[in-house]
Amino acid sequence: MAKFENVTAVKEANIYHDGKVSSRTLEFSDGSRKSLGVMLPGEYTFGTNEAEIMEMLSGELEIRLPNEDWKTLHTPETFQVGANSSFDLKIKSVTDYCCSYIK
Repeated sequence: MAKFENVTAVKEANIYHDGKVSSRTLEFSDGSRKSLGVMLPGEYTFGTNEAEIMEMLSGELEIRLPNEDWKTLHTPETFQVGANSSFDLKIKSVTDYCCSYIK
């Protein structure tokens, strides 16, 4: 899906890792949420409260999911992370992403 229709965009940005990762939250009429963001090169660890589906839309990166080894993603590519978990990323070039939160 290249665009989302009939959504509410939260004005305040989500800013992480000293401003090197930022996103905006989209709220849908069915109560679901997504965030659209950009990550600058660097190494990051993210924690989850809810399960997430991460769509990496562009960029070069490596990922380490819980109990797995590092692997290179070839964007566009999608991965899923469980609730109350964490994952590590090595961002090699500016990376565009969409995160869908699963309830």
